[in-house]
Amino acid sequence: MKKIAITLAAVAAFGAAACTNNGSDANNTATTEVGAGNEAVTDVNASAVDASAVNATDSALDSVSNGATDAGNAVANTADDAGNAVSNAAH
Repeated sequence: MKKIAITLAAVAAFGAAACTNNGSDANNTATTEVGAGNEAVTDVNASAVDASAVNATDSALDSVSNGATDAGNAVANTADDAGNAVSNAAH
């Protein structure tokens, strides 16, 4: 009977110890998962900021390109007008 009682006490002690560690492990795992989730959110937000900066840069470059095109067209129109004026004066 003593052997059974000692065995039961040992099993109960191991069971109690296992429960305590599992709870601690679960808390550590949950904390790690929450930390990983927070890092992922931070990364997504940083990517959104980067994407916004890229879009702003693209828009600025488009504006510069449009301005250069407009200036080129103005020069071409001026040259055409000058050519027409010379042609009309010759006739």
